[in-house]
Amino acid sequence: MTGTTMTGARSRAQAGGANRWVILVVLCVSLLFVALDATVLHVAIPSVTEDLRPGSVELLWIVDAYPLVCAALLILFGTLGDRVGRRRVLLLGYGIFGAASAVAALADSAPVLIAARALLGIGGAMIMPATLSILRVVFPDRRERATAIGIWTAVAAIGAATGPVLGGFLVQHFWWGSVFLVNIPLMALILPLGRWLLPESKGSSDGPWDVLGALMAAVGILAVVFGVKRLGAGAGLLDGRTLATLCLGAALLTLFVRRQRRRAHPLVDIRMFSRPAFATSVGCIIVAMLALVGLELIAVQYLQLVLGLSPLQTGLRMLPLTFAAMAAGATGSYTLRRLGPRRMVCTGFVLVAAAVLLLVPMGQTDWPALMIVSFVTLGFGLQTTLFAAYESMLSEAPPERAGGAAAIGETSYQLGAGMGIALLGSVMNAAYAPGLASVAGVPAADSAAASHSLGEAYDVASRLGGPAGHALRTAARDSFVHGVHVTLFVSAALLLLGAVAGLRLPRIMDCSVAGQARDAEPEPAAEPEPRPARRLSVKLPAPARPSDGAAVESGRTRH
Repeated sequence: MTGTTMTGARSRAQAGGANRWVILVVLCVSLLFVALDATVLHVAIPSVTEDLRPGSVELLWIVDAYPLVCAALLILFGTLGDRVGRRRVLLLGYGIFGAASAVAALADSAPVLIAARALLGIGGAMIMPATLSILRVVFPDRRERATAIGIWTAVAAIGAATGPVLGGFLVQHFWWGSVFLVNIPLMALILPLGRWLLPESKGSSDGPWDVLGALMAAVGILAVVFGVKRLGAGAGLLDGRTLATLCLGAALLTLFVRRQRRRAHPLVDIRMFSRPAFATSVGCIIVAMLALVGLELIAVQYLQLVLGLSPLQTGLRMLPLTFAAMAAGATGSYTLRRLGPRRMVCTGFVLVAAAVLLLVPMGQTDWPALMIVSFVTLGFGLQTTLFAAYESMLSEAPPERAGGAAAIGETSYQLGAGMGIALLGSVMNAAYAPGLASVAGVPAADSAAASHSLGEAYDVASRLGGPAGHALRTAARDSFVHGVHVTLFVSAALLLLGAVAGLRLPRIMDCSVAGQARDAEPEPAAEPEPRPARRLSVKLPAPARPSDGAAVESGRTRH
């Protein structure tokens, strides 16, 4: 049954010729919505705060509800798509995403907006793994699939990078709800288009679906991501709530892995991690996203608070990173064929490490040319790494496990983003705070408040005024630049460790028939093939001739 479903989807894709590239466009537009909504609200937070008056905890959940819920449910819906049909889950995700967008746009209170953001996360968790697993089925040839994945990863980078720009434009010309309202007409268009164009495919449907395992994975990932985000927000590792949340998540995920190993029909095939290429690819995705999100957060603060650029100027200064990522995605298939996964991942990590170290001379003086060169190298290197890692991970996974593999990849993406904010943010704070411990003329309480962030230090300095305020502002700016330099060195070290880990990947991109044998479906005509030869050998009387005749007939049958 599984083979029939997969073969049907594959024949539709192959028979359509260019039709599979139209399918790729639909999948990429789907992904674009999800990536945009992860960042489009950031610039609208001041307007949301002024309109809805949320508390500090409510504001945190307005921002985090979407990525937290999305990360927690990726494995659940990715594996559900393998069972009930990936297109079915994707179309349902479209509907939920559109309805949640309407609720969010018209929200009149913080709880309603939080609930709508959580519902958006459910829709996003349905859409993200489904797009990648359908792509895996529609493009069975590895060369074409590499090109498709390059376009897919480039769209993800474009969506995440252009979210703040689009959000800023909409908020400036309309109101904060318009950042959600724009999704509705696009979803109304893509829902019937996806139903008409996208092929249905399923994975293995043997055995019952592990509902308990899916819930364990969801709650475990939610707890880990939430704990990591608390660390990034400044909570200490020994903080009671943070430690309890991280321990709960780790315990549930450990039990989940043990449960999957024991089951005859697991929700996620843990054996995939025994393949060096698969496990290494997942680790590389985490490290690459850790560097990208952590460095972007620090770069935005540096550009606005140290160099004094406006939000629009900051967004424009970050555009070279986006364009470089697009170029890397567009040329990724060619680069992968020439270099192979191992050299491509290692080269990407080394490029990013070099770009990070190139920023170290930056101080309190703006060097636009140096920053542009660094951002171009950073964007190209990171997208090169992500492309090769995603392609290797997806090619290592069996087709019937495409949804689970895609969900693992997207979960790694989200975990890497959360860990980047937590880890590099903690390094930044550890290097920044000591410089404000004792500033001449500044009370200890004000110094403690200023040590939380550079923005708070500026607020305290403005309130103090006079020589004390000036001294605090200068000390805070110097400490922040010192923290940026320390964070850049730590990032470079992590990236070089990622390059070393990439040495476990295959040296070449195997596109041979033998290399893709696991993707091939059993042919229905394979079983009756020997029968004509046996009947022929019975009818022939001469002892020497049946052998020759059988060989000839068998050869004709095979060809």
